[in-house]
Amino acid sequence: MTHKGLLFGVLFFVITTVFSQNEKPNPFSFKWDNGFKLESQDKQFSLKFGGRIMVDHAYFFQNDELNNTYGPLLSKSGTEFRRARLFMSGTVYSNVQFKLQFDFAGGNVAFKDMYIGLEEIPAVGNIRIGHIKEPFRLDALTSSKYITFMERAFNIDFSQERNNGILVFNDFLGKRLSAQAGAFRMADNTGNDILADDGYALTGRITGLAIQNPEKRQLLHLGLGYSYRKPESKTYSVSSRPEAHLELKYINTETIENVDNINLANFEAVFVSGPFSIQGEYLSATLKNTANATFEKYNFKSYYGQLSYYITGESKKYKGSYEGFDRVKPKKNFGGKDKGAGAWEVALRYSNSDLTNKDVLGGQQSDITLGLNWYLNPVTRIMINHVWANIEDKGNASVLQGRLQIDF
Repeated sequence: MTHKGLLFGVLFFVITTVFSQNEKPNPFSFKWDNGFKLESQDKQFSLKFGGRIMVDHAYFFQNDELNNTYGPLLSKSGTEFRRARLFMSGTVYSNVQFKLQFDFAGGNVAFKDMYIGLEEIPAVGNIRIGHIKEPFRLDALTSSKYITFMERAFNIDFSQERNNGILVFNDFLGKRLSAQAGAFRMADNTGNDILADDGYALTGRITGLAIQNPEKRQLLHLGLGYSYRKPESKTYSVSSRPEAHLELKYINTETIENVDNINLANFEAVFVSGPFSIQGEYLSATLKNTANATFEKYNFKSYYGQLSYYITGESKKYKGSYEGFDRVKPKKNFGGKDKGAGAWEVALRYSNSDLTNKDVLGGQQSDITLGLNWYLNPVTRIMINHVWANIEDKGNASVLQGRLQIDF
């Protein structure tokens, strides 16, 4: 059976099983809620299914210094399907959640979110078990459907977003204080942590809303995350490209041997006031090297700061501590019965990553990204990014790229 046949077989089985075993027949309503949703009248059962398509095209430029160091570009332009996903999620008996999500980008089938969860457990809160996002880095936790730029900043390269594990999370003080903690085993993109076993990670995060004023559309989100990682292979590496997925990787630590453990700390802050927002994160990575008495520790760092403004007056919508930001809904959709212009957003980001420390000469890179986003409606977006990259002591590169995306 092909991967696609298996996927649709699983989807059919879950749909027919979950919704045929309700003890009392209960009418269901089928509706569009920025995606297809099936829900029982008593809200105990729900099912949502859909997907996302993101197609990118980019033009690349690099100066003579980079040509001499890395060789000339094999191509000055390229196209890819950055993401091509199908998902199904739902609720059973009001407090059991599940989600299946597969990505077909690149011609292979990969696991993304794949979990079962229990909600509102007394004295605990919520639990998820499966292939899930570790609670670390706001930009990583915000869905790729809703991030401001086409690619996340350098911080994303220091650890995997998802792994197999168990996550416990809860909100306090009227959801103004949130905490998440989890234990994870390193897994490959099919959820296999036996063949791909590279140790474990303990990851936690706490966030708070210092300001929350829905009437003025204002909020101030502050958070701190920490991850202790113990690689079975005793190796670690970080590499980054300019914030364009089709570009080359210009900075790279290569494989660092004899790593006993990795300590990642991340600070995050976001302020939103009406159509304006400012966001930043700072990540520090400390590696303990067991076999090198001279260099017992390596330290690397990465950070970014970004601004965005909705010309048409919309505002970023906060979804929650663990989910980050949510879907933007234009005041008037482009065309159709609204005959509007959609929502328009301009954004600017500066990011830096330093992968050089002691005898590890991974390099240092800083990027400036200018972005323009056009939200035609709540599920369709066109993005244009221009990235200027400076690789310290090596040269400069730039990327002009665009994306057309739809999610449902």
